[in-house]
This record gives sequence, C-alpha cells and structure tokens, in this order.
Amino acid sequence: MTTAETAATGLPVRPGEEPWTVTELAEVQAELEAEATELRAETDQASAAIAGLLGGSVTEAGDDEADASSKVYEREHELAISNNARELLEQTEHALVRIAAGSYGVCESCGKPVGKARLLAFPRATLCVECKQRQERR
Repeated sequence: MTTAETAATGLPVRPGEEPWTVTELAEVQAELEAEATELRAETDQASAAIAGLLGGSVTEAGDDEADASSKVYEREHELAISNNARELLEQTEHALVRIAAGSYGVCESCGKPVGKARLLAFPRATLCVECKQRQERR
C-alpha cells in the first residue's frame, strides 16, 4: 500500500460510510489548495483596497456628511470582507495541515469521526455534527 493509500484509508469515517479513497482525498486536498490560493489573492486585494481607503482622511475638504459617511461605510465594508477572507484562509490552511498530519476527519472536540459526507460537503469542518450543534447552542 502506498503512503497516499495508507493516509486515505487511515482517515476516520462514521459507521456506514465507505473508507476514504486516494482519489477522494486528493480531490478534497486540491479543492482546499485552490481555495487557499484564491483567498490569499482576495486578502491581498482587500488589504490594498483598505490601504487606499486609509490613505486619505475620512473627511476631505468639500465633503459633506453623506460623503464622509459613505467613505466610512466603504472602509468598514472592505475590512469585513478582508476579515472574512482571512478567517476562511485560516480554516482552509488548518484543514490542509490536518490532511498532512493524518488527523483530518477527527472531531477536535470529542475525537470521534467528523464524517466523510460532512467533509465532502464542507471540507473545512473540524467538528462532528453533534459537537457543532452543541457549540451553536452556546
């Protein structure tokens, strides 16, 4: 058995699920790597936009309150987009690290399998459904 086969078949699955195949794991990894590349570009672009917005003062000569408010809103919007992209990038990179470490698919809360179906639908998942529901109720 190759290293890739051992890594794929060694990933935990929930009862009733088929074991991971090398192809499935490679597809998830490729998807995550592509997303990470896109998110890095997005965060770089957002950082440049924010830097441009911060280059001028909030109110410039001749701006009325509406113009100043519009600029503040635009700046806050860019910050929100940047923060969201940065958070998704962190989650994506964390998933890639877990794949490399062989811990992908293990719930970070209870240690049980996250579930292959869940990971195929949401590859960045780190919690099983039960732990995620418990987290959301808090």
